[in-house]
Amino acid sequence: MSQIQFKALNIAVLTVSDSRDEASDKSGNILVERLKNAGHLLADKQIVADDIYQLRATVSNWIANPDIHAVITTGGTGLTGRDVTPEALKILYDKEIEGFGEVFRMISYKLISTSTIQSRAIAGIANGTVIFSLPGSPGACKDGWDEIIEHQLDLRTKPCNLVEMMPRFLEK
Repeated sequence: MSQIQFKALNIAVLTVSDSRDEASDKSGNILVERLKNAGHLLADKQIVADDIYQLRATVSNWIANPDIHAVITTGGTGLTGRDVTPEALKILYDKEIEGFGEVFRMISYKLISTSTIQSRAIAGIANGTVIFSLPGSPGACKDGWDEIIEHQLDLRTKPCNLVEMMPRFLEK
């Protein structure tokens, strides 16, 4: 019986915030630490303002790069007027992964009860690249990575994972 080997992915991290800088970006840094600890490679890390067009431009550049396999964003998924991550990114998706938001809110409900309805965590696939968008809190990033993303970006996760499907994302 052969054992499946881990496959390191190139992952880009985007923090969406008008107020954070590299020193105060706890959520982005948590994601970087966790992806590296899991054996993945950080392809890029940026902080951009809550602006639809800056978000789209940054993520569009990443999804156009065939060497970037996944993008994780943090921030901008709430309900305020400045929270525009879903509006910025959904238009880029070839397919939305509805189950991601559903499972994220299920996990979050156990921790923050009905306040989870205020999260618009989403995920999708664009040009063969998986995009996960998490809320901006460090706790949400830990929960999203530890409970969902880490497993779906690990070829060894059974019964299935997103990595084994990546070669087929661009099928016509």
